[in-house]
Amino acid sequence: MPTLTGRAPAKVNLALRILGKRPDGFHELRTVLQTISLADRLTVTYRPRARARVELDCDRPDLAGSGNLAARAASQLLKAGKWPGAVEIHLEKRVPVGAGLGGGSSDAAAVLLALSKMLRPPPSPATLCKIAAGLGSDVPFFLVGGRCVGVGRGEEVYPLPDPPRRWLVVLAPDQPISTAQAYDDLGHGRRSGLTPQAARNIINVFYSGIGVPRRKTGADHVAETPPDLFANDFEKVVFRQFRGLELWRDHLVRSGADAAMLSGSGSALFGLFAERSWAQAAAATFGGFPGTVWVGPTLSRRACQSIWGD
Repeated sequence: MPTLTGRAPAKVNLALRILGKRPDGFHELRTVLQTISLADRLTVTYRPRARARVELDCDRPDLAGSGNLAARAASQLLKAGKWPGAVEIHLEKRVPVGAGLGGGSSDAAAVLLALSKMLRPPPSPATLCKIAAGLGSDVPFFLVGGRCVGVGRGEEVYPLPDPPRRWLVVLAPDQPISTAQAYDDLGHGRRSGLTPQAARNIINVFYSGIGVPRRKTGADHVAETPPDLFANDFEKVVFRQFRGLELWRDHLVRSGADAAMLSGSGSALFGLFAERSWAQAAAATFGGFPGTVWVGPTLSRRACQSIWGD
């Protein structure tokens, strides 16, 4: 009865630009994603059986059952390879839901990775990627982890070199935000087609942002550069609807963050800091924040890929 226990890390978007709506109904985007050490915990068990069956329980009862994206990932993988067997998933939620931190997508990718180590013969990477892309735009990224550029609707990911570890303060309000509603709000007044030149320019900014030397902002303080990297097209519409979020974002900047912005379509905000002590000092100023305040480091690609290691 093979059983694996591991973590499903969250992510933040260091940049998120929406270029327009595509003929297939999805939005064309350019994004830079970064895994962080905030993570859900999963235990996955596989038992060979004559028929496929998937069960998922969770410490949040409203997230249990076959409708959970992690359970759907297991079901689709078993079906794709015709592996007969029973999969049992226990999920402990730590990543806030509806916060733009990718918790559900990460859970789904984690289950795919765990099962790939237990099924025989193991599924091919191409199979995992195909199933991941069908489950959601962020799921393929979590098969890779670290820092990546995402293009298309976000499902096409290209690894970037892992930068030195940074520390984050993540503010996750108690009020979640619907991604579908955020896209709908963003669509009003935006162009409907993708401009190829604009797409190339945005990608160039992303890559140049990774390659530009870091700037010193004080004694032994090295900040991410350039600031153009930190842009999220959702901020305008989300801040208009949830006005307090912009004030909390500005508070992160005043508390010393090198950069602060919305993650994904929200509702979570994050600030980046060079040192753990600086992040902890900043977090201490958010005593009145109506939600979860988390402090922790970025997570490298190697760390992500060792989570389900043998």
